[in-house]
Order: sequence, then structure tokens, then C-alpha cells
Amino acid sequence: MQIWLNLLVVVQMLAAIAMIGLVLVQHGKGADMGASFGSGASGSLFGATGSANFLSRSTAVCATVFFVATLGIAMMTDVGPRESAGTSVLDRAAPAASAAAASGVAPAASAAPGIPTQ
Repeated sequence: MQIWLNLLVVVQMLAAIAMIGLVLVQHGKGADMGASFGSGASGSLFGATGSANFLSRSTAVCATVFFVATLGIAMMTDVGPRESAGTSVLDRAAPAASAAAASGVAPAASAAPGIPTQ
């Protein structure tokens, strides 16, 4: 089980790094205007619009692999309900207040160090 979890983490990291690289290589929307005036994009490896389609589809594939790996990691590391399921820290009583309330004695006022109490 641990081997599969480690494999999914490696796949997730590789997909994330590849996705970052593909996003950084892509041109923005403002770069299309320069390409339409003959900046030499038609003589490239993928043609005038081929690189944009290839890069966007590759980014989509990397994003899908990343999300599937993330879901797999989440499903494999699910340990089930916890001991304190359904209770919040805010729902629990403070230890000093609950002990004072049980004994019926009001809690003593605390003073800052060096300041005398009246």
C-alpha cells in the first residue's frame, strides 16, 4: 500500500512540474496579435495554430493526471472516523471552567504579575 502511495505522489509531482512548464511556455492572448502580422509562427514545427492546440491539450492532460493522482492519494490516506468525530473544540468545555462549575465555586480572578489585586 505504501508503494502505491509513494508512486502516486511521484506521479502527482511530475504532473505538477510538467503543468507549470507547459503554462510558462504558452503565449498569452496579447501575443496572437503579433503572430497575425507575420512573426514567423507559420514556419514553426506545429504550424500557425498547432503549437497552441498542442500546448493547451498537453496542459489539460497534465491537469487531469494531477487531479486523478490527488484523488487517489486522498482515497488511500483516508483512515476513517476519528475518535472525536462530530465534536468541535468549541463544543468542549474548558478544563478550569468545567471543574469550577462542577464544584459550584466561582473561578478566582487572575491578576497580571506585579499588579496587586484588591
